[in-house]
Amino acid sequence: MTTASTPKGERRRQALVEAAAELLVEGGFDAVRHRAVADRAGLPLASTTYYFRSLDELVEAAVEHHARAELARGRARLAELAVGPRGVDSLVEIVLDLLLGPASQAGDAEAVLLRYERLVATGRRPYLRPLMRRLGRELDLLLLEIFAKSGVPADAERVDRLVALVDGAVVNALIEVDPDPRGAARRMLRAALS
Repeated sequence: MTTASTPKGERRRQALVEAAAELLVEGGFDAVRHRAVADRAGLPLASTTYYFRSLDELVEAAVEHHARAELARGRARLAELAVGPRGVDSLVEIVLDLLLGPASQAGDAEAVLLRYERLVATGRRPYLRPLMRRLGRELDLLLLEIFAKSGVPADAERVDRLVALVDGAVVNALIEVDPDPRGAARRMLRAALS
């Protein structure tokens, strides 16, 4: 058994992943640096290279950790939903929570901007593409389950179109003087689902 696979080692590794995920959410990929992650985790700088072969590996673990937490929140929301038709506005908010983050950040255009910057920046990191494809498929399946439980007919193609519609609305809204990306996405999604 290596030191990294001991309970203490696993806790330290997890602390580094969580710290990197927090930095990623707060400041994007450029914020995830060895020293910043170690400082945030309260661990020695050498721990980042001890538990991860490279910064890329640490970034990948952080991306997956954050995405899995978001998917878990989405699955919990799905479990709470009663089966049967629901209003368009209710469904729109559920979908937006999954795609843009919790409604508690609704007025925070900066949080949405950072989220989209991360998505776009993934394209410059080929090592993240397989992970992002897997996570995207899981998100699509979750959305399909939400639509089915809500009594709204949807297939993979419709989910793709709705996600693209939200993405386009958000990107367009982010260039406004006083951006309201969630509001713009809400209007477009509501129109598409009505």
